[in-house]
Order: sequence, then structure tokens, then C-alpha cells
Amino acid sequence: MDQFKKIIQVAFTYMGTIVGAGFATGQEILTFFTQFGSIATLTIFISSIMFIWLGTKIMIFAHDIGAKSYEDLNKLLFGERLGEWISFFILVVLFAITSVMLAGGGSIFHEHFHLSYQIGLWFTILLAYLVLLKGINAILIVNSIVVPLILLFTVILIFTTIQSPNAGNWLHRTAEPNPLRVWLSPFLYIGFNLSLAQAVLVPIGSQIKDKKIVYWGGIVGGLGIGLMLLAGHFALSAQMPGITQFEIPMGMLIVDLGKAIQFLFLLVIYAEIFTTFIANIYGLTLQIKQRTSLHHQKIMIAILIIGYFISQIGFSTLLSTLYPLFGFLSLGWLWMIMKTKPQV
Repeated sequence: MDQFKKIIQVAFTYMGTIVGAGFATGQEILTFFTQFGSIATLTIFISSIMFIWLGTKIMIFAHDIGAKSYEDLNKLLFGERLGEWISFFILVVLFAITSVMLAGGGSIFHEHFHLSYQIGLWFTILLAYLVLLKGINAILIVNSIVVPLILLFTVILIFTTIQSPNAGNWLHRTAEPNPLRVWLSPFLYIGFNLSLAQAVLVPIGSQIKDKKIVYWGGIVGGLGIGLMLLAGHFALSAQMPGITQFEIPMGMLIVDLGKAIQFLFLLVIYAEIFTTFIANIYGLTLQIKQRTSLHHQKIMIAILIIGYFISQIGFSTLLSTLYPLFGFLSLGWLWMIMKTKPQV
């Protein structure tokens, strides 16, 4: 039972790291899959197989080489010098996304809970600090609480959509997309998400001693990600094409379900932002610690403080440059993960 519990914790942490705020709002599923019509059901199936295969592979690599941070994995994939540069670029992108996650947490407090934006920022920072003091075990526990909430929300969406007259759209809706975009999108999605998720997948793989737990945790987590992608696609397809006009498509699917469900939805979005936030900070802390002699607690506090100041001014200009660049860089990273064989 203890081994089974650990497998579920690893699986839920993998799912919670991948299933970020973009997933919860529905924008990522809509952009990378649903807009292309019924063919998205096939590309989601392919994505699911790759999440199972490559997510598990990342953690197994980390376990086998005893990686201290994701830089050790990138050095294995790309060699010493190029691996260092790629790790540094990932560090910059992670920092950018971490600042945006913090700003997102503050926005939810301001726009939906009608509290001060600053209160939202400081609450998120303080909660993250308290969780991160406990290390990787606390991240595993937090995701063990948050991911079941996400799964509950997913089940609600499925049962709501089944009653829709357009519930079959996920299998039958036609579109006229560019074939290159259709088949490139899932690989961009997988590469972007996994290359960032390595910040937490690597320490999980290296710090859990039982390789079977790592192996089965990766398989169960990858399968869970695939099922949630499919559920989101199923729900969004039933509302196409009108749903594309909204910034938070998932939010429009629950407006008729009452205030209690809407409040739960907001909690799920905040929880997903928070799990991504703490996972990124944990990965950044390990990476910077490997490059400096600073104590991990000082590094963590510095990241939180700098992130707070950045969240005051927004980050749209930097992100508009980083996201496309990182998306295509992630394809090269994805190819290296696919072709690299485990060390004997």
C-alpha cells in the first residue's frame, strides 16, 4: 500500500505540473487541439502515448544518473557546453512563467474574490514559501490534494457535456486546418510542457529510490494527462465554434451550473496556478544552487521577492518573444529525449 501511495503521488505531481493554468482555462486545449476538429482526437491519443513514454523516460534518466537538477539531464542529452546554455535558457523561461503565475494568483484574488491584488500576491508567496520549506515531499502532498480537485472538475464537465445536443462533435466535427499546423501542434505542446516540467520531474526521479515507483508513476501520470486532454477536448468541441471568442473557454461551460460550481472552478484554477508556481520555484532553486554556493532557502526567498516585483509591471513583451522561441527550441529538446538511450 505504501508503494501504491507513492506511485499515485508521483503520478499526481506529474499531472499537476503539466496541467497548468492554460489547461484549466481551456486555451491550451483549444489552441493545440480542438480548433482542428475531430482529427484532434487522434493527435490527443498520440500526445498521450508520448506523455506516458517521455515523462517516464525523463524520470528514469534522472534516477539512473542521480541528477541534482535538470541541468544534469540536459548535459546528458546535449553535451557539457550546449547543455549548460540550454539549461540557462530554460531557467530564464521558467523565471518568466513563474512571475506570470504569481501575477495570475493575484488577479484571481482581485477579479473574482474581490480582494486586493497585493493580498493575492503575498498570500501566494507566503503559502509557496511554507510548502517549499518541506521540499519535494510537500510538493507531492500538495499535488495529491489538488489533482483530485482537477479530476472532479473534469468529471463535472463530462457529465454536463453528455447532455449537450452537440456532444458528438469531438468525433464528427469537420474543419479545414493546415496539415502542417495540425501535426506540428501536439509536438510543440508536448515539447514545451515536458521541457519545463523537467524542473520537477528530474528531482522526483532522482530522489525517489525505488525505480518501480518512478516507472509506474510516470505511466499513470501520462495516462491521466491524456484522459484530461480528451475530456477537455470533448467538452470544448460541443461548444465550437462559438467558444473560441472567450478568453477563458472553460469558464463559459460552467456558468449555468450555479455559484458553488463556479467557486470550485476558481479554486481549481488557483490551485493549478499554485502547483505550477511551486514546481517552477523548486526547479529554479535546485538549478541556481548547483551553479552557486548559496543556501537553498536564500535562493528561494530571492526568487519569490524578484518575482513579486516583476509581477507588478507585467511580462507580456518578454513572453511574446520567449514563447515562440522556446516552443521551437523544445522540438529539438524533444527529439533528443526520444533518441537518447538509457545508460547501462
